Amino acid sequence: MDPNQTSPHLHADVFFWVKIVLTGGLIAALYSFILPDLAKEWWTQEASSYGMLIPPIALYLFWISRKTTLALPARIDGRGLWLVAGACFLFLLGQLAAEFFLARISFVFLLAGLTWTFWGLPRLQTMAFPFVLLLTMVPLPALVYNAVAAPLQLKASALATDISQAIGVSIYRDGNVIHLATTSLGVAEACSGLNSLSSLVVGSLLLGYLANASLLGRIVLTVLSVPLAIAVNVLRVAGTAILADYKPEYAEGFYHLFSGWLIFVVGFGLLWLLGKLIFRLLPAKS
Repeated sequence: MDPNQTSPHLHADVFFWVKIVLTGGLIAALYSFILPDLAKEWWTQEASSYGMLIPPIALYLFWISRKTTLALPARIDGRGLWLVAGACFLFLLGQLAAEFFLARISFVFLLAGLTWTFWGLPRLQTMAFPFVLLLTMVPLPALVYNAVAAPLQLKASALATDISQAIGVSIYRDGNVIHLATTSLGVAEACSGLNSLSSLVVGSLLLGYLANASLLGRIVLTVLSVPLAIAVNVLRVAGTAILADYKPEYAEGFYHLFSGWLIFVVGFGLLWLLGKLIFRLLPAKS
């Protein structure tokens, strides 16, 4: 064999890595401002902080299912380019409309489209759940968040007032402000339930996946996680009002923060119990 001749396999390997480097470089250039800005929001905004956990969890799920994925033959599938084109459209639309949500979420669709294009649909299907989980790392659009937060604030205030009055606390409500005999409590956006809502939705998705539940069971649990998040938050507001009526200091500082963490743990405990019940009533087909 002529030592000056290059093996065709070597050419194929070099071409493969050239494609990887060029594609990765292009993605890094496109999202060089968007992804760092998303990470900054995770770090600085309490309502979005759960997003920091999503990428590591998704990568772990990719890793533990790698044998199932790699056992399937890799096939280049041109149909995946439609998903890539859709992701690019979302990216451009988000950039032109200055809508961060569209530009951020296009990243996940782009990764899924590239996986489909270079690895084929069967491999993408084995990775479907981690990609769905990655979608949840993007916070809700500001327009949606603001539209939902205000009604939830008023609802939480009203229900907490009703509960406190039923227990015998002297209390009345003015909008989202609860007035007690010795102090007044303002139900802020953080107390609307949206903070815990995103976390409980992610928790419901993970519970369904880990329990290998049926699709219907997963959907039901995810849907029920919404009223559950609102309910536990109402209990937090009502409990704060009742304790503040006894001692106003319990509505401030450490006690207020501790009640937030406590109700968060209670919410996840109730979600787990609800999941056990739903998955038993709606078992996966064997």
